[in-house]
Amino acid sequence: MAIRRLRNQRRSPGCELEEHLPYKRQFLRKIEIFQDLSDQELGEIERVTRMVTVEQGRTIYRQEQGAEVLYLLKEGRVRLWRASPGGRRLELAVLEPGTFFGELPLLGERMRNAYAEAVEDSVLCVMSHRDVERLVLAKPRVGLRMLEAIGSRLAESEARLEELAYRDVPTRIASVLLRMSRDGVTADLTHEELADMVGAHRETVTKALSDMREQGLVRLGRRHLEVLDRARLRSLLDE
Repeated sequence: MAIRRLRNQRRSPGCELEEHLPYKRQFLRKIEIFQDLSDQELGEIERVTRMVTVEQGRTIYRQEQGAEVLYLLKEGRVRLWRASPGGRRLELAVLEPGTFFGELPLLGERMRNAYAEAVEDSVLCVMSHRDVERLVLAKPRVGLRMLEAIGSRLAESEARLEELAYRDVPTRIASVLLRMSRDGVTADLTHEELADMVGAHRETVTKALSDMREQGLVRLGRRHLEVLDRARLRSLLDE
């Protein structure tokens, strides 16, 4: 992956990579909202975007920030979450490569009460609010794709809220592990972070994970969890 090749070139989290990524247009072509743009149109977007990398665990966007920008995710995964008044995390979404996030009032996408955090080392393209507005006015189909993606994300958030309201803790944990695991292994997750994601106390999560381990569903490691039986975890969601 490109991110592995670039890891030794980083000077600091969020550094710009224009000199290291001469083929930025190839990255942009794989972003879902740009799929039907011509090469010339992609060239226009290429000129107004910049590439940055963000290391795993770093915060990309904090709720107190006011910058209106569009982040296009090319490599890695990003978690969007919101802090409750009591300090707990409420996970809104885990984004995969090819999608976007940011503070875009034009499209009803607001991040002022949310955080964005890199679940893995990530490569992002960044566009200013002004450039996004120009693009949407000039290419309405891009705006339509954005609205479709935001609608899907909203539906996913509502489904997760239903999980918190109606599912027991083991089922909520199973749902998170199925979403977060890649090749059977989750990204770095402490029991405390997992507890925040499922809206439970850390002790309750630790007990549920121990039960899952005894049932042969997961293997517990230091700062990671390995899913051993996805089918049985998925069956918990169907009960």
